[in-house]
Parts: sequence; C-alpha cells; structure tokens
Amino acid sequence: MQRSTMSIYSLMVQFFQKSEPIQKFKSGSVLFQEKDSVEYVYLLLKGSIALGRVHLRGKDFILKILNDRELIVEYQLFKANPHHQFYAKTLTDCELLFIKKEQFEEYILTDLEAMNALVSWLSTGYLKAQMKCQDLIMNGKKGGLYSILIRLCNSYGVKTEGGILIDLPLTHQELANLTYGTREVIQRTLKDLRVKNIISYENQKFTVKNVNYLKEEVDCQNCSFEICGLN
Repeated sequence: MQRSTMSIYSLMVQFFQKSEPIQKFKSGSVLFQEKDSVEYVYLLLKGSIALGRVHLRGKDFILKILNDRELIVEYQLFKANPHHQFYAKTLTDCELLFIKKEQFEEYILTDLEAMNALVSWLSTGYLKAQMKCQDLIMNGKKGGLYSILIRLCNSYGVKTEGGILIDLPLTHQELANLTYGTREVIQRTLKDLRVKNIISYENQKFTVKNVNYLKEEVDCQNCSFEICGLN
C-alpha cells in the first residue's frame, strides 16, 4: 500500500505502536466520562466501543458504535484544556493504544500526510453524522430504527443462509439508545418486524432476513458502506 493512500488509523498505528503498550479492557469498562479532561486519544485495535451522552433526566443516547481499526478523538482539537463531550464504554473485550493528546497533536502538526489523512477522516465523519440526522428526522422513530438496522448490517453484517447476521450483541435497550427512542416503542416495532419475518433475534444478536424491505421503507439512497455505518 502506498503511504499516500493510508488512513489516519494506519498511519498512527505505524507511528505509535512501537512506543505504546497494548492495553486490554473487559466488556462494560468506561474509558472516559462526559466532562472529563482530555488526556489521550485512542486507537481501537480490537473490539467495539459505544460513544454516547446521558441526559440530565437519565436518558442514555448512544451516538455511535466503533469497531476494530478506529481512532477515537472526541474533543475540540488544538484547544487548551479540552474536555470530553461524550462517554466511551466498551461493548466487548477491547484492545487499545493510548496516545497522549499532546503527542497526537504534535504528530498531526508536523506530518503533512497525517494532517491530510485526518482531514479526510473528519470530513467522512461529518457526512456520516449528517446522513444519520437526516434519517432520524425524516423517517420518524420507526424509520430511524430501520435506518440503524441497515447501518448495523453495513458495519457488523455477516452473510448467512438465513440473512445478514449483525455480529454484535445488542439488547433492546441499547438499540433504543441508538435510535433515541424508548425501549417500549422499539420492542413493539421489532415485534412487528419479527411477525413479518423481516428479522429474527437470538442470543442478543439480530439477523436481518430482508434488508431490501428496510431500505424501501426509508427510501434508502444506497450510500457507500464508508458513509452508511454506525462508526
């Protein structure tokens, strides 16, 4: 692979992996909380992590789920004394590299290729966020759930004889947190999809048997997997 085509993740792993030890975390571990001072950026080598916020009334919102080979930079870059805007919690056992914020920012400022890769990564993330907001606003709670299921298929889908297995354990509550809905509404919608044989649910994993049904319901634009994901 030519260096000019490398992602910011790949560049950072190449630059930092020899100097930083791999740190392991069990499922359910909290990396940081909202309003914590920023000390590190993180390279997710293995596993899945949820980023979210907790409303003052206790409602939990999962903004996105990151899987293997991801960079976690959830603060205002190059700002003095920044704080985290979200929490980060492991959904599975994870392996990460911790990079000091100051080291990361110095690396970006002194390496043009890394700066270009970071800008590309940030612009893709902006498009993802805009598309996700569009889906949730235009399609309502039910359509928002359909959209999230499609994105889960793109990010975690494994093709099987029975359909697309979403290879990530998720409770109904976690799915509700992803759609900004209540568990009761999500459960009713999921029950309707199971009755119609659109999905199945076993061992906390969903299988989408008819993804085209979901796409037709939300007028899917068939965006690339790079944009239509949960990361």
